[in-house]
Amino acid sequence: MSRIIVFGGHGRIALLLAPLLVARGDEVTGVIRNPDHSSDVEAGGAKALVADVESMDVEALAEIIRGHDAVVWSAGAGGGSAERTYAVDR
Repeated sequence: MSRIIVFGGHGRIALLLAPLLVARGDEVTGVIRNPDHSSDVEAGGAKALVADVESMDVEALAEIIRGHDAVVWSAGAGGGSAERTYAVDR
């Protein structure tokens, strides 16, 4: 069993990935910005973690990653502006 954190936990990729990982015995944390998405993330067996990666610094990101064995980055700007996409991707 691995502990896996998935950024962009409510995105199309993450919502397909989490149940597959959970089915093989992994513990999955789905990082989401909108708390209203928690039930969708948890329906796939992942634990929802509300955090806004756009506003977090390196130390805050490191803190939520700590203790996980693997990181999947599938976060995007959700159709936002080019500036938001750049901020999320970098």
